[in-house]
Amino acid sequence: MTSSDRRAQLEQLFAERILVIDGAMGTMLQRQDLAEADFRGERFADHPRELAGNNDLLVLTRPDVVRGIHEAYLAAGADLIGTNSFSATRIAQADYGTETAVPEINRRAAELAVEAARAWSERTPDKPRFAAGTVGPTNKTLSISPDVSDASFRELDFDALRDAYAEQMRALVEGGVDVLLIETIFDTLNAKAAIVAAQETFDALDREIPLMLSATITDKSGRTLSGQTIEAFWVSVAHARPLSVGINCALGATEMRPFLADLAAVASVPVTAYPNAGLPNAFGGYDEMPETTASLIREFAESGFVNGVGGCCGTTDRHIEAIAQAVSGIAPRAVPQTEAQVARYSGLEPLEIRPDSSFMMIGERTNVTGSRRFANLIKKGDYTTAVEVALDQVRGGANIIDVNMDEGMLDAVKEMTTFLNLIATEPEVARVPVMIDSSKWEVLEAGLKCIQGRGIVNSISLKEGEAEFLEKARSIQRYGAGAVVMAFDEEGQADTVERKVAICQRAYALLLERVGFDPHSIIFDPNILAVATGIEEHAEYAKAFIEATRTIVATCPGVKVSGGVSNLSFSFRGNDPVREAMHTAFLYHAIAAGLDMAIVNAGQLGVYEEIPADLLAHVEDILFNRRPDATERMVAFAETVRGEGRKKEIDLSWREASVEERL
Repeated sequence: MTSSDRRAQLEQLFAERILVIDGAMGTMLQRQDLAEADFRGERFADHPRELAGNNDLLVLTRPDVVRGIHEAYLAAGADLIGTNSFSATRIAQADYGTETAVPEINRRAAELAVEAARAWSERTPDKPRFAAGTVGPTNKTLSISPDVSDASFRELDFDALRDAYAEQMRALVEGGVDVLLIETIFDTLNAKAAIVAAQETFDALDREIPLMLSATITDKSGRTLSGQTIEAFWVSVAHARPLSVGINCALGATEMRPFLADLAAVASVPVTAYPNAGLPNAFGGYDEMPETTASLIREFAESGFVNGVGGCCGTTDRHIEAIAQAVSGIAPRAVPQTEAQVARYSGLEPLEIRPDSSFMMIGERTNVTGSRRFANLIKKGDYTTAVEVALDQVRGGANIIDVNMDEGMLDAVKEMTTFLNLIATEPEVARVPVMIDSSKWEVLEAGLKCIQGRGIVNSISLKEGEAEFLEKARSIQRYGAGAVVMAFDEEGQADTVERKVAICQRAYALLLERVGFDPHSIIFDPNILAVATGIEEHAEYAKAFIEATRTIVATCPGVKVSGGVSNLSFSFRGNDPVREAMHTAFLYHAIAAGLDMAIVNAGQLGVYEEIPADLLAHVEDILFNRRPDATERMVAFAETVRGEGRKKEIDLSWREASVEERL
């Protein structure tokens, strides 16, 4: 059976009945009263470190015990058993000094589970059994610093974790597993490294098997350890097109229920749940009886939340037998047949951009090319204040923040990595998606390796030709991001309506037909260029953008349109009221034409209806090129319009009211 046949078979089974996943390997091993000698065996008899507790090693030293546990779970009714390889990465095995054994451990773990699953499939042909290559989260995290004095520090980087996962996954796939199960995900960035590793492994072996993903909600806050909600987690990993997504570990079924309901409401694939046997007691043990766990999981099934169920910490073959009986005959969750036609991004929280969504503001002030203040802060290494700039943008209304470090005196890769690591620790900023902005691919890729959410790359284009454009688009897709596509091709930047539309339509076709890009992950930037420069050819630029936007939206279904608004008014730098009026009026008309989002100084936009009539008339003369002397008239009029422009004001007077009035 080919891997595609295996996936189709599993998808069909998930649709026909609720599949049963096995229980905890660790709990079952603890019941065996194993000693140091069992972990050493002959293979590690002279190993210099203690090995007791390294459960993964038992596939080499006590394979009979591991195979016996697989048999017990299969006998209890499990459809899918996990390999004994939860901590079998070079990173986790370093604690025991057994890194060199990683390929051998994983290959043997796979063989033991596959042999057991195949044997039971022959015994019960109407109930086929499957082996899942278990991939744990490791004991490191990419999104959180272990150093309280340096929030930007990480114990390892994305590439090191990806490589460790790839080594493990290659051996599991070579060992014959049916699926890879990336489970107990407490940091979505770790999971994204695992997803990239899996895809690279499949490419190297020219063989692809399905992925199953399962997150861990750490407490009743409903978030992972790295801070994401379960909805944001799904948005961040959906690009992997997993066979299933679910929740396991940390919580018992009672505590897990509300978050499972949230996941079931948004996931477009089968949903799994394998909770602990309740919460641990004072001694770290689990007291929840099989019948209790089974009754709680039965309610999951009756509520239509699940396609697969099982057990995690504290569960045994008795729990799995009870669970299998409890869900037998209950229809599985109905998996949505079509994806919602919306654009989804995420930070710690999800962001949906629907046809009826309000205009999305992308905060521009964390951009060294657009903000002299921010550039100086980064050059001085004043990251505390630099993070406050991002915070001000979010508080000012930014739905997304644009981060750019392209400045000749800066190491852009280093600064992008440092700053993204820092804002990952600031919850109010980290809750929104990040737009990674650079003209250099190495900077864009460095940024992608720092964000656990679903971000946006700004930008790629056809400037260097189709081959490079497609290669970068495939990489962006692999990292799970959306892409801003500039209206730029081999001939240069598009400035007319015809060129803007033609380039975007060409890029759209390439992305959909050659890469398989989701059109909702495409954001076109048809180039907002400066007007009122005194150069005749520039007079149509604002009008061209608006007209091109209308056509692009109509002819490229699903895409979004964005642009950098501050470019428009460069001719009036130093006159904030005029610039504000130009931006406000331009956005009013561009949004009506289909503009979905724009890079702006959040909190410093005006209201179209409040622009003074005389100023508005001068502004729109320029925007729509209504008269040949529009620029000269505006330059003269601008001398009469001076001031600091709009400033964001936070009204905290409500805090002076009584408790009742505040509520």
